[in-house]
Amino acid sequence: MRRLATAFLIGLLTLPFMSMAEAQGTDISFGVLKTDTSQPVEVTADALDVNQEDGAALFKGNVLIIQGEMRLSADSVLVINAPEGTGIERLEARGNVLLVSGQDAAEAGAADYTIKSGTVIMHGNVLLTQGASTLGAERMVVNLASGDATLSGRVRTTLPGSGADK
Repeated sequence: MRRLATAFLIGLLTLPFMSMAEAQGTDISFGVLKTDTSQPVEVTADALDVNQEDGAALFKGNVLIIQGEMRLSADSVLVINAPEGTGIERLEARGNVLLVSGQDAAEAGAADYTIKSGTVIMHGNVLLTQGASTLGAERMVVNLASGDATLSGRVRTTLPGSGADK
């Protein structure tokens, strides 16, 4: 039992992607490069439906969103325009969502990206991969401008073993 507890503590102390203080909470960094949220948003998809009343655009099938170094892909993405046609207010991605920034990647069932604040809220079985490390949660909030992220809702990870049993 002590050997297991010692291995667990060693694993906590040797986490490659976060400090001990971060291991106790759910705050982490996301993406090597910060994203300039004022950059243009490029969208590609298999199909597009436009709502003539409010100008919302629904991109469907193999959707890829590119903004600077950030990549977001999903089965469908609803683009909601800002009031008075001043640009994009937010993107609502649904189905097989993948957010990539630098070497970091996060998967989820859905994501909402508010352009002005640079905030992406991913929800639905989130899986974050950073190198060889993975974290899972029900929800992740990413600030693309600062590179900060917070996971919540049954956060889980696999800790590396100490190798003491070899």
